[in-house]
Amino acid sequence: MIKNKYKFIDLFAGIGGFHLALHNLGAECVFASEMDVHARKTYEENFKNISPSLFDNDNFNSDITNIEKEEVNNKIPSFDILCGGFPCQPFSQAGFKKGFDDERGNLFFYIAQIIAIKKPKAYFLENVRHLLKHDDGKTFSVIKSILQELGYSFYFKVIKASDFGLPQLRPRVFIVGFKNDIKNEFNFPEPIILQKTMSDIWGGECSREIGFTLRVGGRSSPIDDRRNWDGYWVDGEVKRLSPKEGKAMQGFPSDFSFPVTKAQAMKQLGNSVAVPAVQAIANTVIEYSNLLEECQNGIERK
Repeated sequence: MIKNKYKFIDLFAGIGGFHLALHNLGAECVFASEMDVHARKTYEENFKNISPSLFDNDNFNSDITNIEKEEVNNKIPSFDILCGGFPCQPFSQAGFKKGFDDERGNLFFYIAQIIAIKKPKAYFLENVRHLLKHDDGKTFSVIKSILQELGYSFYFKVIKASDFGLPQLRPRVFIVGFKNDIKNEFNFPEPIILQKTMSDIWGGECSREIGFTLRVGGRSSPIDDRRNWDGYWVDGEVKRLSPKEGKAMQGFPSDFSFPVTKAQAMKQLGNSVAVPAVQAIANTVIEYSNLLEECQNGIERK
């Protein structure tokens, strides 16, 4: 799995879906950044024992925009993989579709700046599927061009949570790239058979095998309304999602703790990533990075 221990940073970290996935693979988080105060509480609650040095060394940052370009080298430790589910609101159908004209969209440029300065082995990004079509594809084209200009390859694929064992649709675009990609042959992992259904999530007979995409909360809609996302027919009764079911749908362990209100917990889960999907992709990223390193060492020995 991991030959040499990989180090990664977790930008726009939310409640730590990327952190959990890469930690499961044996990688070490050396820096994280999340500005939402409620998400920070949940993140620290669940990772202070897993990654104590992250907090002991004051590497749990609150606002990435507060780190000036000249401070990047000193404030962000060296790492191998940059991870980031960068804010999707400017690129989603539910948002204002302003893209790079929205200051949240501009946060992508902080990712690019860190890559340019720290020069990691790889990057691993996630966003909503609509990013591909935003502004007739121009936004995605700019992202691709910038990352390639920095000397990195560029691969992307839309992957659903249900592709990697979870009973939730949640299509997201995943973007990865590598420095010195002399092979240019990276492949995303192949989908696996669905391992659990919504009946397993509820512990009862559910009318849906695969659930709706978790949202960031808000008022519930009637069960037969097209806007319904949290209501299910279970054993003949209408039931609404709680954090317990939300954790299972996103692939978080049952002992993952939320030191916040139920509403905040559901919002945080809706903003998070599907852990098994991220873990499967991260594993291929690490394996490919190892392969590139072996190829590079072979070339240098000749």
